[in-house]
Amino acid sequence: MKKSILITGCSSGIGYYCAKKLRSDGYRVFATARNPKDVDRLLCEGLESFQLDLNDSTSITNAVKEVKRRTNGSLFALFNNGAYGQPGAVEDLRRDVLRKQFETNLFGTHELTASILPMMRKQGYGRIIQNSSVLGFVSLRFRGAYNASKYALEGLSDTLRLELEGSGIYVTLIEPGPIRSDFRKNALQKFLQNIDRAHSIFKAEYHKKLEALQSDKDAPFTLSEDAVYRAVKRALEDPIPKARYRVTVPTTFFWYMKRLLPTRALDAILRKVE
Repeated sequence: MKKSILITGCSSGIGYYCAKKLRSDGYRVFATARNPKDVDRLLCEGLESFQLDLNDSTSITNAVKEVKRRTNGSLFALFNNGAYGQPGAVEDLRRDVLRKQFETNLFGTHELTASILPMMRKQGYGRIIQNSSVLGFVSLRFRGAYNASKYALEGLSDTLRLELEGSGIYVTLIEPGPIRSDFRKNALQKFLQNIDRAHSIFKAEYHKKLEALQSDKDAPFTLSEDAVYRAVKRALEDPIPKARYRVTVPTTFFWYMKRLLPTRALDAILRKVE
């Protein structure tokens, strides 16, 4: 019997790439997406796909029911990949904008995970893989909403890992740095939609930020989606997976710097990162 995995956010980027690669590796992949048009496209490509909108509890409930129906109540792994980044200075984030960031990146992810766990507890095994970020443990200017959501995801996942000790269910965080995907394009849309640039104290800096978001040039040390896929594969197949798999040079660099440098010294480095 093929091992099955449910993946969120498969319309493009990391989720799409991992879904295709894992299927070719012999996994039974449930590649979900928020937009019905993306679901149709995934189905046309031969993937098992259905809708899952992390902002909609009914959608999450229906997706979990569909997994149970298709697998007879058994699921080997959940890869919580669906997320987006909301750029903007902290003081320019309206409450509703920050709430929306958390609805997708944390609350929806949590609700889905909690709904899947009873299946895994019943079968006595499973893998929960959370796609976090280097920005889940260090902070950058104008990434406050995304930083906060990923810091929260890391804290919730660490607690869940402790609570699942001895259950046969492992929780793993993937911490990518810059990865080639549609993340920047989606962030640009949210930036234009939700940040009042014209009336911000950061108006001049936002102009530079806008240029960076609109650029097709990769950030330094950018890797392809395959780098994340390799980490996901290890989280699925290592007998005892690590609590964290760090992906890209910046992630490893800042992980060491956070442990070696005083906070103010690390701040000085982070302020220079665009």
